[in-house]
Amino acid sequence: MDLIKSNEELAVACARLAAAPFIAVDTEFMREQTFWPRLCLIQIASEDTEVLIDSLAPGLDLKPFFDLMVVERVLKVFHSARQDVEIVHHLAHVIPHPIFDTQVAAMVCGFGEAVSYTMLVKRLLGRNLDKTSRFTDWSRRPLSDRQLTYALGDVVHLRDLYPQLRAQLDKSERASWLNEEMAVLTDPATYELHPEQAWKRLKMRIKTPKALAVLMELAAWREREAQTQDVPRARILKDEALYDIASQAPRTIDDLGSLRTLHNGFARSTRGRAVLEVVGRGLERDPKTIPPIERGEPMPPEAQAVVDLLRVLLKATAGRHGVAPKLIATSEELEQIARSDDGDAAVLRGWRKKLFGDDALALKRGELALVVDGGEVSVRSAKSSPE
Repeated sequence: MDLIKSNEELAVACARLAAAPFIAVDTEFMREQTFWPRLCLIQIASEDTEVLIDSLAPGLDLKPFFDLMVVERVLKVFHSARQDVEIVHHLAHVIPHPIFDTQVAAMVCGFGEAVSYTMLVKRLLGRNLDKTSRFTDWSRRPLSDRQLTYALGDVVHLRDLYPQLRAQLDKSERASWLNEEMAVLTDPATYELHPEQAWKRLKMRIKTPKALAVLMELAAWREREAQTQDVPRARILKDEALYDIASQAPRTIDDLGSLRTLHNGFARSTRGRAVLEVVGRGLERDPKTIPPIERGEPMPPEAQAVVDLLRVLLKATAGRHGVAPKLIATSEELEQIARSDDGDAAVLRGWRKKLFGDDALALKRGELALVVDGGEVSVRSAKSSPE
C-alpha cells in the first residue's frame, strides 16, 4: 500500500472523496511527549475509495483534507470522534461537519456503555480485528505493510458499520437523539481551552480560600506554559506539586525549596522564580473572584433515599428502551436532581428529559410511583383513582 505524500495526490483523492455521500475517517496520532496531539496518519474510506495520507510527509499541505472535512453534503463517520475532531480543530480551526459517531450511535441503539470498536465490529460484522499494531509509534518512518494494513482496516470496517447502525437508528426512530449528541461534538465551544478554568480539572481537595486562589493562578499558568511550549502539563509541574505549592503558599526561594514535591534546584530555576510570582498573584487575588469551596458534604438521608429511587427508575427506563443507563444520566446528575429541581444537568434537556428527566422530577415530587409488575419495575401515577 502506498501512502499519499504529495500535494497533487492528496488533491485528487480528496476531490474524489468529496463526491461520496459518506466517508469513514480515522487518524493516528501521538501526544505522550506533547501538549497538542501530533497527527501522524489519516485514513479515509468511501464506498469505492480507500486512502492513507502521510500527514508527516515533508511539504505536504493538508488543506484539501481540511476542506473535505467541512463539505456539508458529505457525512463524516468516526468512532469515538472527539479526539479526531479536536485534532482537526487545532490544526485548521474548523470543525468536521456533519458527523456520525458510531460509538454514540451504538449506545443509542442499546449496545451498552462506551462499546469498544472491536466488540462492535465483531457483533455487527462478524469480523475479528487484529490489534497487534494498536500501540505502534505512528511517528516513525517508514511504516510497515502490517501497520498500514491495520490502519486502513479501521476505516474499512467503519465504512461497513455505518449503514447497519443507520438502519437501526431509523428503525428505532432515535436519529434525533444522535443528532443532539453530534451537535455537542461539532460545537467549537466543546474544544475551547480556557487556562483560567484549568483548576477545575484537578481532583485534589483544597481547604482554604487562600489555597484555592493560589491553585487557580498556578493551574492557569501551567496551562499557558504547556500550550506555548507544546509539552505535557506534568512536564511543567505535576499535579501533586501544584497542590503542595497552593497549600503552603511559599513566598521565598527557601520556602519553595523546602517542598518535597519539587526536585532539587527547582526553587532557584527560572521556572521556580515564575512560580513564586504566580503564588504572589494568587495571594493578592480579589476574594470576590474565588468560588466557594465544595466541602463534599454527604447527602442527607432523605436525599440519598431519593437518589436510590432515581437509580431504580433509571435502570427501568434504560432497560425498557434498550439504552445504556450512563448515556441517559450519570450518578452525579441523579444527585443533582435529588438536591434541586433547578439544575442544568444534561438529563434535564432534550431527549434525555423526555425519556427520563421529566419522570425523575415527577417521582421526586411524589407524583409517580415505582411498582413491580410481572417481575419488572414500571411507573404508575401516584394519584388515587376515583374509586
